Amino acid sequence: MESILNGRPRLEAEINQVAEVAGYLWQKGWAERNGGNITVNVTDCVDDAIRAMPALTKPKPIGAVLPQLKGCYFYCKGTQKRMRDLARRPMENGSVIRICDDCASYVIIADQPVLPTSELPSHLSVHNELLARGVPYRASLHTHPIELVAMSHNPRFLEKDVATTLLWSMIPETKAFCPRGLGIIPYRLPGSVELAEATIRELSDYDVVMWEKHGVFAVDTDIMSAFDQVDVLNKSAQIYMSAKSMGFEPQGMTAEQMREMSVAFHLPK
Repeated sequence: MESILNGRPRLEAEINQVAEVAGYLWQKGWAERNGGNITVNVTDCVDDAIRAMPALTKPKPIGAVLPQLKGCYFYCKGTQKRMRDLARRPMENGSVIRICDDCASYVIIADQPVLPTSELPSHLSVHNELLARGVPYRASLHTHPIELVAMSHNPRFLEKDVATTLLWSMIPETKAFCPRGLGIIPYRLPGSVELAEATIRELSDYDVVMWEKHGVFAVDTDIMSAFDQVDVLNKSAQIYMSAKSMGFEPQGMTAEQMREMSVAFHLPK
């Protein structure tokens, strides 16, 4: 069977970028076993031949009605699939799905009938909200960055913007590359409607949110950019913990230094 990627360089580049990021997540230890999920809106890469492709499966319910996603196409990591395997064989460990006209179900169209992540309703609900708000973000990433998750076990860092201010202060690049900071969501059952709703609310103010004692959820224009945001935030967490392990509280950049940088780089105050 010919792959949907053959002869479609834009779609192939999109999926290859997902595979590259999946490899980074595994190498960093952020994707144990089948941990983490990636969902990317690839509608812009779809041609008439793809639109005419027959479904490989019967329609499957999403669990929500998402009117903004009518006729959209997504690449999704497969349920119970490992990031390290997706990095090598993305079309065997993920699939392209089409949202049906009822906006409440989907079908798999390529390459194999690999069922998407069990957290698909949460991911698609976020994408529905992004489109409703006119936000140009097409990629969502859930992963388990070790140092950020460790910080979420300390109640102090669960207070609003405490972790953001600390992480920004560790190295100038963090505020430059993550100017909206890190939102915090108190513990919710993984995959629950409550967690999805809380995530959507936090994404109004942040591009990366921390799920307490679980992991992070990030959105951006493409999957590499979403990964980059998490990467720089976790680097700051590593710097903080390295200083603590050396026996001292890191000084961090002062409030005045961060204000100066915000002005210089036209960042949110």
